[in-house]
Amino acid sequence: MGGKEEEFIRKAFSDNWVVPLGPDVDAFELALENFLLDNPENSVTQDSYFRLTRDKDKICRKKISALSSGTAAIHLALVELGIRASDEVIVQNLTFSASANPVTYQGATPVFVDSENSTWNIDPSLLEEAISDRLKKTGKLPKAIIPVHLFGMPAQMDAIMEIASKWQIPVVEDAAEAFGSRYKGQMCGTFGRFGVLSFNGNKMITTSGGGALVCPDSGIKRDVIKYATQSRESVPWYEHQNIGYNYRLSNISAAIGRGQMFVAEEYIAHHRWVQSCYREAFSTIPQIRLHENPSQDYDSNFWLSTITFEEGAKVKGNDGCGNPEAMRRRLDMEGIETRHIWKPMHLQPVFKDCPAYTTGVAEKIFESGLCIPAGPWVGEKEIFRIITAIKQNLG
Repeated sequence: MGGKEEEFIRKAFSDNWVVPLGPDVDAFELALENFLLDNPENSVTQDSYFRLTRDKDKICRKKISALSSGTAAIHLALVELGIRASDEVIVQNLTFSASANPVTYQGATPVFVDSENSTWNIDPSLLEEAISDRLKKTGKLPKAIIPVHLFGMPAQMDAIMEIASKWQIPVVEDAAEAFGSRYKGQMCGTFGRFGVLSFNGNKMITTSGGGALVCPDSGIKRDVIKYATQSRESVPWYEHQNIGYNYRLSNISAAIGRGQMFVAEEYIAHHRWVQSCYREAFSTIPQIRLHENPSQDYDSNFWLSTITFEEGAKVKGNDGCGNPEAMRRRLDMEGIETRHIWKPMHLQPVFKDCPAYTTGVAEKIFESGLCIPAGPWVGEKEIFRIITAIKQNLG
């Protein structure tokens, strides 16, 4: 917490605004819009579903709806796009399951597409191959594409948007881990037809639990809010013409979010500083590679700093469990928490029967990668301890 959250929460309680609507929800949405949608020239967005444009005014007309989670945001984007049973949706293979789960809520089938090596995000050339192959095999195009900015690293959005525009497939951009990241100067979450944000407890900023959907315009935002509040019709009695959901963010959670916005830039800067410290330290450790921005086009928030073990690296205690797991165990004994890279979706038992277009890239990253501490409490002393422990546990 940055300090101002309690002030907004106290005000919400004193005004008795404790329900899933209220002035803090409106104010939080406005703060998010000011943060995300004030874009520079030469912006890329998917206009009216399909046409590629570089008109920043299209970006500025976008609106944000605060919701109960990033998962809810993905789900409502798919609802708005009319995704239903028998449809297919392309999903990035290397991601958390929440990117794919909402596809199944609609009765549709996720089609997983593997990563490319530079960003670890969806491979544009493989994406095009998958679209063409699904059309050949099913006679239908996938109904949406869900790229993910993994661990805050922007995906190759120019190429992805060009392919989506060519095939006239809307993009639902999963920026849950990329709050404040930019690609070619443009905020992640603002490229696709829809953009998805998450404010879960471990994200760059938090509302305890929560998320948001970046909508193309105010009309669709109103429609999203209606779906998020049980699709109640605007009549004096309770009437419902569509199935709705209980997905709106509470006013209390939004009050926390308002406070977090005062420190958002500070937190993003901190994560980038932590990355710079790791960059300097790991430059002298040939067994380890730090995942970095591929070029100046990419400006990751480095929500999580991630490393991969180079071929031939040896970690003490590796009894066949693999270098990442061996290092995780050793560091855990020293009170340092690390986590594995996401296990690719095509390897998840729940998705074993789904179509997948893979090259082995995601599997290799999973088998060699580890997420290391990068949060607000990681200072110089902690970084020194982490680096020292990693060095000491290399064979």
